[in-house]
Amino acid sequence: MKLTSLALAALVAIAPLSALAETIEVKMLNKGETGSMVFEPRFVSAQVGDTVVFVPTDKSHNAESMKDMLPEGQEGFKGKINKEISVELTTEGMIGVICKPHLAMGMVMVIQVGDAEAPEGFLDAKMPKKAKSTFEEILAEGAAS
Repeated sequence: MKLTSLALAALVAIAPLSALAETIEVKMLNKGETGSMVFEPRFVSAQVGDTVVFVPTDKSHNAESMKDMLPEGQEGFKGKINKEISVELTTEGMIGVICKPHLAMGMVMVIQVGDAEAPEGFLDAKMPKKAKSTFEEILAEGAAS
């Protein structure tokens, strides 16, 4: 009886935390508001505990974290082509996300977790020119909002 009461108390204590977590949907599109081969939205501001769900609205896309563009403590992810993937945000920081087949076309996005700013060297990872310029645009838009 005492163990059941303790378990119930623990559930009640953590329930408000999980109730505050949001699920944010990001579409993977062939054409969107900002052009061809895009994530929509391409900048997400979220909190630790939130979940981002990448939805393959159009075919031939995936979502994966960009190597060297993850905060320490956040696990990397790699979705399969044409498959939905859910990512729980566990650490404050900036996350660079790419669609591997369309990286050269600039199909990238940024997730800001908490009040983090892009750390120095965030865009130093090796990537195609179009991807880098799109990341720069997204970061400038995110800073302006």
